Amino acid sequence: MPWPVGREDTAQRESTRESRFEQRDSRFENGREERREELGSAPRAFGPGPGLEQRFKPPAAKTAGNKLFVVLLFWALLATSVALWMFGTPPSTLSGTPEMVTAGGRVTGLVGGYLLLAQVLMMSRVAWLENWIGGHDLMRWHRQVGVYLLLSVLAHAAYITVGYAMSADVTVVDQTVTLFNTVDGMVGAYTATGIMVAVSMMAIRGIRRRMPYELWKWLHWSTYAILILGYGHQFAGADLAKGGFAEWYWMGLYALVIACLLWGRMVEPLWLNARHRFEVMDVVPETATMFSVYIGGRSLNKLEAQAGQYFRWRFMASGTWWQSHPFSLSAAPNEQWLRLTINAVGSHTTGLRDLRPGTRVFAVGPSGTFTAGQRSRQRALLIAGGSGIAPIRAVLEDLPNGSVVIYRASDADDIVFRDELRSLAQRHGHELRYVLGSRHEPGPQNLFTPQGLRELVPDVRHRDVYVCGPPGMVQAAVATLRRLRVRRRQIHLDPFEF
Repeated sequence: MPWPVGREDTAQRESTRESRFEQRDSRFENGREERREELGSAPRAFGPGPGLEQRFKPPAAKTAGNKLFVVLLFWALLATSVALWMFGTPPSTLSGTPEMVTAGGRVTGLVGGYLLLAQVLMMSRVAWLENWIGGHDLMRWHRQVGVYLLLSVLAHAAYITVGYAMSADVTVVDQTVTLFNTVDGMVGAYTATGIMVAVSMMAIRGIRRRMPYELWKWLHWSTYAILILGYGHQFAGADLAKGGFAEWYWMGLYALVIACLLWGRMVEPLWLNARHRFEVMDVVPETATMFSVYIGGRSLNKLEAQAGQYFRWRFMASGTWWQSHPFSLSAAPNEQWLRLTINAVGSHTTGLRDLRPGTRVFAVGPSGTFTAGQRSRQRALLIAGGSGIAPIRAVLEDLPNGSVVIYRASDADDIVFRDELRSLAQRHGHELRYVLGSRHEPGPQNLFTPQGLRELVPDVRHRDVYVCGPPGMVQAAVATLRRLRVRRRQIHLDPFEF
């Protein structure tokens, strides 16, 4: 597609701050390749090294067996959690309707406690869980389990209250007051339920998109408070207070989850940063709103990161140290530097453009399975939009010859990594297709139709497809791919889109 001409100069549309930023870094504009040499470009910065054909053989579906094992283990432990209560409950205690209703409350409570542990485990960031399940499926499971967790907890509260009220022949309101005033751990249980309802409401996609990322993260951390309050409530109940194997079983589950949480959230991040001591090397403008941050550190050759993965970055500078945000690598990691490319869309990301060389960085990761190792076909199609080009640009380095890149942008001024993409395409036989214009123009609209996509990539059904961009674009791309009967296992989505 030809480049549009006659566009207004983007510099005229920049704010005063953006103009200062561009002037300050003008030394990069005419010599970015030279600057990258100064930063220490590794041999693989613009393409794979020797052993290409052997390395690019489609990997086996390594996660399929692990994922099945995790699913079977999940259901087995859930069944065990309920079975232990059933075997320990004499049938004579379930003789009437009130007793049966109360029993329903106990079962839903056990299910809720188990799902809470599963939810916290999925938030623990232990690498093996994400590697076994996959980033996309892990995020999807996290959301689904959250729904069932809320329903089971609400059912537990309702069944227990109604069952006790029927046994005591009092109203539900009176029974609620009695439980609140006389049963140990009930205040914590009601508090945990309230927090859970609030977090679930905030998780609604339309509400979440309007929330600052940091506020959402703090609300999400309240799950740890739910875990503590739930532990006190569960072990104060009659079912576990009497001891026995059931009590040790549940204590084991809690110990396992807490150990994973401490490892993934504390031990691994502290070890990673103590070992590599990340710091900012430089900040390089890419477009009017996008810029790249080069990160240096010690022993980067020992950093177990892959192209397409992301870290959560905390820049220890005034105004930015108190927030951490996830940003993908925009180039395959090498021994000299890591690069992340950021779109200045908010106060935090705009402030990152003023980072100074030498600023210490605290990183958590790497995370994500948006990597070449997840593919199952010999060739790939990559679809990028906006800042989604960052992980696409990185993973392209690890993909085989003959890949196709479709880059969706509003106009030519928004294209990032044009020279790097061209270099990769020339060296490895990739095809670059730029689709420019607003989403209301015919070209972009035709892209995400079965006919339009098939015209650009006739063999799309026989390729792995990597998609990263704005949520609307990702949804349209996935819908089109599914209509073209591209299998789900061939579609790889960046976890930020879920």
